[in-house]
Amino acid sequence: MISRRFAIADIHGCANTFAALLHDVLRIRTPDTLYLLGDYTDRGPRSKAVIDQILELQNKGFSVYPIRGNHDDMLLRSCGNLDFFRIWMLNGGRATLTSFDVDDPCKLPLLYRRFFDGLPFYLELDDYIIVHAGLNFQSGDPFSDKEAMLWTRSEEIYPEMIGKKKVIIGHTPVSRETIRQSLQSGLIHLDNGCVYAANAQLGTLCALNLDTHSLFFQKNID
Repeated sequence: MISRRFAIADIHGCANTFAALLHDVLRIRTPDTLYLLGDYTDRGPRSKAVIDQILELQNKGFSVYPIRGNHDDMLLRSCGNLDFFRIWMLNGGRATLTSFDVDDPCKLPLLYRRFFDGLPFYLELDDYIIVHAGLNFQSGDPFSDKEAMLWTRSEEIYPEMIGKKKVIIGHTPVSRETIRQSLQSGLIHLDNGCVYAANAQLGTLCALNLDTHSLFFQKNID
């Protein structure tokens, strides 16, 4: 059985949409590998269910590699930090607390706190760099700026600094046409703003086959 590699960005609590993309559209199999670009939580209604799906897949022997998004990082920093808690609430954090049936991020069960705490900031493959928001190429070492990996909106890229590998990002919602056009560049966008279902240009969860450059879209059903 041929193994496939898929990247998926910014699920944002849309667990039903995530499940449909995986099982109805991609029809994932255990030889496949999934790279998830962060922001599993906030805004959408089912943040806990998204994490449960990821953990279940891993427990069943699927190769699933999630990285950290800015929303996942805000959740962690909000525990015991009122300033970050306020920022998180302004960015959809209340939906996450509701999905876990808690009123304080410090009250998340240890299993989930360990999940978020263990998320790496990026993954480097033989042919791609997978990161939530992007890299800071103005730094002497693009991999040293973790804040940029979570928050940057810069589309600046210097392939020679990263072994001429393509960079795959989420974080910034873009249209499906922009995603398609980005496949020809060194910076591939994958966030079609799944949680923004009311916007005609957004509202789907996108997956990219890393080997064939085929795109797959699942409309928000959450």
